[in-house]
Amino acid sequence: MRGASSGKKAAGPQQKNLEAALPGRWGGRSAENPPSGSVRKTRKNKQKTPGNGDGGSTSEAPQPPRKKRARADPTVESEEAFKNRMEVKVKIPEELKPWLVEDWDLVTRQKQLFQLPAKKNVDAILEEYANCKKSQGNVDNKEYAVNEVVAGIKEYFNVMLGTQLLYKFERPQYAEILLAHPDAPMSQVYGAPHLLRLFVRIGAMLAYTPLDEKSLALLLGYLHDFLKYLAKNAASLFTASDYKVASAEYHRKAL
Repeated sequence: MRGASSGKKAAGPQQKNLEAALPGRWGGRSAENPPSGSVRKTRKNKQKTPGNGDGGSTSEAPQPPRKKRARADPTVESEEAFKNRMEVKVKIPEELKPWLVEDWDLVTRQKQLFQLPAKKNVDAILEEYANCKKSQGNVDNKEYAVNEVVAGIKEYFNVMLGTQLLYKFERPQYAEILLAHPDAPMSQVYGAPHLLRLFVRIGAMLAYTPLDEKSLALLLGYLHDFLKYLAKNAASLFTASDYKVASAEYHRKAL
């Protein structure tokens, strides 16, 4: 990431936004330390010079710092701003919505399982997307952005799969996968249907990242571009033939 900053000047602001946006990549490890440091400095300054700039006597010094601390604290987010963050939505293309419904129906109603390991896993899908974008002659800063977005999607998928991307009926299968592939990232095992489920959930996760409005808009633009890629290649990525009816023994495990 340091090497990328040596390119064109236009790449700088975009890369900084993505570094803040894009767990380590999209969670803002860099965004945690500055606010806490600034709060400590502000408090120390006010305690040492409580009367400066207040226009009052030193006997009134204990009161103004309280008021100023509450108003000026940059780490305190307003209720309205928090609510707005909770409304982050990733728009699923209309072409992909039927696949979400069919995936749900195959697993929850028909009691079928997506066959694992996937014929084309999440890592392979992301790699093909990145190669596709790079082959279009993008400038360096856009290539950098694609790499960061792809890496971020992969991280979110691996973190969220076991807790948020599985239906109850799939949990015994997931337990079997963990036993069979204890060291493998789930992005090397699961495929397109579970990757698509990620984008239904990821908006709620983005609401908790320390992104400003411009950074969030930039990130959403890249995520929507990836979803368009999935929609364009839906015929080869999503098919009911990748599912099979679960055995009677599996049904007993899933009870």
